[in-house]
Amino acid sequence: MNLSRRSILSAALAAIAAGLLSACASDKPPETKRTTGEFTNDAALTAKVKSAIATDVGARTAAAINIETYRGTVQLTGFVGSREQAERAETAAKKVEGVRSVKNDVRIKSDS
Repeated sequence: MNLSRRSILSAALAAIAAGLLSACASDKPPETKRTTGEFTNDAALTAKVKSAIATDVGARTAAAINIETYRGTVQLTGFVGSREQAERAETAAKKVEGVRSVKNDVRIKSDS
């Protein structure tokens, strides 16, 4: 194969690869994507909130609560034994530096 054929073949393969990669790109608008720094900050904030809940409310309650963080907004989900535990978890999360807001979707377990 001569040099020009190799160049054409290489260019064609590069174009195909670029096309495939762009087809895999997300259709989400840019404002919903997080930068690597935002993702890292959110992960660190999640860990701090989990630790704060464990310290303020107890390890058992912290283990029962799932924490998701997106751009500083913390969402708490899961099931706890009392309304007081859910409220204390929310209060603990709000105290963590960097938390912009807390959405408390924690549910109370029923005894049925």
